[in-house]
Amino acid sequence: MHGAEISPLMKDALVILGATGIVIPLFARFRVTPIIGFILVGLLVGPYGLGRMVFEYEWLSHVTITDPERLEPFAEFGIILLLFTIGLELSFNRLWQLRKLVFGLGALELLVIGALLAAVLSMMGQYWTGAMALGLALAFSSTALVLPISGTNTPVGRAALSMLLFEDIMIVPIIFLLGALAPNMAEGGLGDLWTTLWQGALVVAVMMIGGRLLLPRLFAQAARTKSPELFLAASMLVVIGASLVTAFVGLSPIVGALLAGLLIAETEYHTEVEGIMEPFKGLALGIFLITIGMGIDLFTIWDNLAMIAGAVIGVLLLKAIVTGILLRLMGARSATATETGILMASPSETSLIVLAAASSAMLIQPGTAQFWQIVTAIGLTVTPLLAMLGKRLARSVDEAPSLEHLDGDADTPRVIIVGFGRVGKLIAQMLQRHDQPYVAIDSNPDLIEEARREGYYAVFGNALREDALDKLGIARAPAVILTMDEHILAQRMVKKLRTAHSELPIIARARDSFHAAELYRSGASTAVPETLESSLQLSEAVLVDIGVPMGPVIASIHEKRDEYREKIQKEGALEHKPKLRTSTMES
Repeated sequence: MHGAEISPLMKDALVILGATGIVIPLFARFRVTPIIGFILVGLLVGPYGLGRMVFEYEWLSHVTITDPERLEPFAEFGIILLLFTIGLELSFNRLWQLRKLVFGLGALELLVIGALLAAVLSMMGQYWTGAMALGLALAFSSTALVLPISGTNTPVGRAALSMLLFEDIMIVPIIFLLGALAPNMAEGGLGDLWTTLWQGALVVAVMMIGGRLLLPRLFAQAARTKSPELFLAASMLVVIGASLVTAFVGLSPIVGALLAGLLIAETEYHTEVEGIMEPFKGLALGIFLITIGMGIDLFTIWDNLAMIAGAVIGVLLLKAIVTGILLRLMGARSATATETGILMASPSETSLIVLAAASSAMLIQPGTAQFWQIVTAIGLTVTPLLAMLGKRLARSVDEAPSLEHLDGDADTPRVIIVGFGRVGKLIAQMLQRHDQPYVAIDSNPDLIEEARREGYYAVFGNALREDALDKLGIARAPAVILTMDEHILAQRMVKKLRTAHSELPIIARARDSFHAAELYRSGASTAVPETLESSLQLSEAVLVDIGVPMGPVIASIHEKRDEYREKIQKEGALEHKPKLRTSTMES
């Protein structure tokens, strides 16, 4: 008895979903970005991996994908969803603020790197039209990978976003330029380009006006039904419709997807839409990365190892150096320029599109196109590693005030705040209000630079280093406050501090009561669970609002706080129970 035959498309979809279900939790467990996992899975189950062995072992056909072309529409749809979610995180006001960076830094980055790469390739024997096509293709960086890694709210994220936005804008003109340079397409190429540009500009203008008028009404109707399914359907309708319209007039569909996200970001419903689309973002990225992995042929790489390695290293170095120099010339800090330059060094998924267009226009030979496709795939694969390298190098060249440049009297006892994000700043404000000296330490140079500009006493450094807290004067510190929300790191810090300083008051931020109990076991004097404090604040607010006098409310809040802390300490099974504190200082 034979089961029902599964269509190849359904089988491929099951392989993709299965891989996604394995990669995301597995790599999250080891705190490794799933980007590398998706690419490795694509390499494993693709036609150049286990797919080679399907004819010898027929059962492998059920867990491999032998025809990656069937997944190309899914990969393209994945990129569309990614650009849509990126658009949701932005706004037109923010883009307007970035206009100088987009058309200044972005234009310089693409054109300078493209020209330098073209010059190098031309000197190596490539005809000038093909060299220009390859230079422009390799000058692109991956929007799909860089922005999820960098975010859009940090100095690195803003710099990367401005360059990536200009690259996305230039995709269509570059592809048409390659078509105009084709041996048999010189006539009419520029005419087609102008036609697409004016039609595209008209469509974008209509979408912007129509979107501002129609989208709030569309999502208001969906909100009234209180149906998440209808909200999802409306979101998909908008993104797919916008992508189809821009594709119809010759623009890239990702332009429509980005514009749809920007328009929804201007409405009051963007938070709900972003939450609904979040699960699809990871799936879309996974599909795209798996198809990238499928394009890597290890045997071809091995046969041309020296040439491919040289090409990858050369492209990465040139792009990183040029991008870093341009950022410094535009006024960026050394740390920001270093990290952004290295993160933007690898080629892009767009590079594959431009390479295909150049090959179709007969500007480069098929073998040349395949070689640079492999280089691009490898570059995409190492992007997460470049991100980690960039962060490390950025810290080594950072200009933020360090432990070697402490202000004031080094012998003054100071409360030490470890971690200086939103929570650390609030604690510093409270200490300042009561004239209590403090010093904050954080390993994020951007946070330290911002804190110094705002007048806080903060220094750059790694609190886990043996000598870091000694230089801050921990031997004389009245207390140490740990504000980081990393579960394991907080416990490690508490154990280290308690071992070295048995009498030191250690106040630690905890996620919940279970985390607080673990911190007490590690030696914390006081562990403040976020869930407990938020519940107490809500209780206080509602009691006061309904007319209960403030005095009894505050007394009951303190009583309940002490009751819960005593309970948590017992759960922590401490041999020496630390003294309870009733301070209202929140983590």
